Amino acid sequence: MRAVVVEQWGGPENLVEREVERPEPGLNEVLVRVHAAGVNPVDWKTRAGGALIEWGAVPAVGWDVSGTVEAVGPGVGIFRPGDEVFGMPLFPRQAGGYAEYVVAPARHLAPKPAGLTHVEAAALPLAALTAWQALVDAADVRPGERVLVHAAAGGVGHFAVQIAKARGAYVIGTASAGKHDLLRELGADEVVDYRAVRFEDVVSDIDVVLDGLGGETAERSLGVLRAGGRLITLPGPDDVPAGAPDGVRASWVLVEPDHLGLREIAALVERGALRPVVETVLPLAEAAKAHELGEQGRTTGKIVLTVA
Repeated sequence: MRAVVVEQWGGPENLVEREVERPEPGLNEVLVRVHAAGVNPVDWKTRAGGALIEWGAVPAVGWDVSGTVEAVGPGVGIFRPGDEVFGMPLFPRQAGGYAEYVVAPARHLAPKPAGLTHVEAAALPLAALTAWQALVDAADVRPGERVLVHAAAGGVGHFAVQIAKARGAYVIGTASAGKHDLLRELGADEVVDYRAVRFEDVVSDIDVVLDGLGGETAERSLGVLRAGGRLITLPGPDDVPAGAPDGVRASWVLVEPDHLGLREIAALVERGALRPVVETVLPLAEAAKAHELGEQGRTTGKIVLTVA
């Protein structure tokens, strides 16, 4: 099968397409024929060799996939060959999603939302699950709460805006001015141009901050939280600021495969409360170009590779 592998850890030029052996499903696993593969910041951080990731024996890259079940291993009862599925298998171990086929534990996948193409569905898993697990599982966002989403037009951010809104929250997003109309379309109640003002000068009394930036942004976010507020930061454990005020909880969330979470996300899609924004679609052979674009840090929504 065709697969994109990393010849050596480093720049995008180290992503190359190769013919490799097709995997076979084992106990409780399925073989998925990949139609599209999502591209995430953790992909290029992994390729560069600096991510907090469990390295696989094969120099593969990529987690987000949408495709068709080709075969099922012994013990699988929830899928049959021909089922359309999407998911984020094995994270943080390598899955090798930039390939024609991938093997996944059956419950690392879920039925693909019927109204989405494979390209759209491949944009969902890692970013939407990150937003879901941060806002729902970790922060337990409730109706009427005020939620601030940093980098709100990015991969995780644009899903977080929609998920928080679906939970009944009042949603504020930070983004450059050119992305404000999109955020309003996605449900943001307020938008802040971080290039024009410091968010802490115009935002206050926040119940939940979702911080996809870390560093100084995480530190400054403590000041906008009310008593009982929750700061969820995503880049890494070192980005959790020390010295949170009494009554404020600051924590780090690392996404994990989640069959039930994927089903909840699919349900939001099917009722019109969540939609992926796909900015760029490229063929598998142009994975290096996808990484180059992503590393510029200006992507709105997601980048997706077409495979089949």
